[in-house]
Amino acid sequence: MSRPRQFDLICFDWDGTLFDSTAIIVRSIQQAVLDVGGARPSDADAAYVIGMALVPALAKAAPDVPADKYPELAARYRHHYLARQQDISLFEGVLPMLAELRARHHWLTVATGKSRRGLDDVLASRQLAGVFDGSRTADETAGKPDPRMLHELMREFGAEPERTLMIGDTTHDLLMARNAGCASVGVSYGAHEPGDFGALGPRRVAHSVAELHQWLSDNA
Repeated sequence: MSRPRQFDLICFDWDGTLFDSTAIIVRSIQQAVLDVGGARPSDADAAYVIGMALVPALAKAAPDVPADKYPELAARYRHHYLARQQDISLFEGVLPMLAELRARHHWLTVATGKSRRGLDDVLASRQLAGVFDGSRTADETAGKPDPRMLHELMREFGAEPERTLMIGDTTHDLLMARNAGCASVGVSYGAHEPGDFGALGPRRVAHSVAELHQWLSDNA
């Protein structure tokens, strides 16, 4: 099997990077906070926590909600998200991009703040069968920007940090990559403003899936 040009292991964030879910996550967070009596977070505050593990994310988005309400807050978030989940789809162009990367013999993985159950639900779709070689979720390892997810994936596949690339739409993703000693690419069409990415040293900030696909074709 031929060796990829630069990166053996390519790891993708899920929500806001491959999956067009940012707006629905923001609305679900806001409604959940209102349900438990908290003040409605702004769109920016709700979007900022996307990619983190669920309970720390909700706690940061709703600082006025007491800790004893966190289980109820998480349950209300899941309720609202699941009610809208069928309205979410992959960004246009994601499947051809992934197919080309597989044909070039990259290992493709996912590192996400979603739960294992939540990720498995979406990966069970027919269009994604066999696309990814591995994955890690925040509830089974550690939430971003802790590098544990990437460390575990690199050990699983025997990949060196310098031959591992993390792709994500948040500063949490890019900081996780830096903490793991890996390269990163940011995408500007997800949850975080790309103006915050520069200090974290991404190789590229892509403004569309098509631009990301082209950069990976030329450089990965």
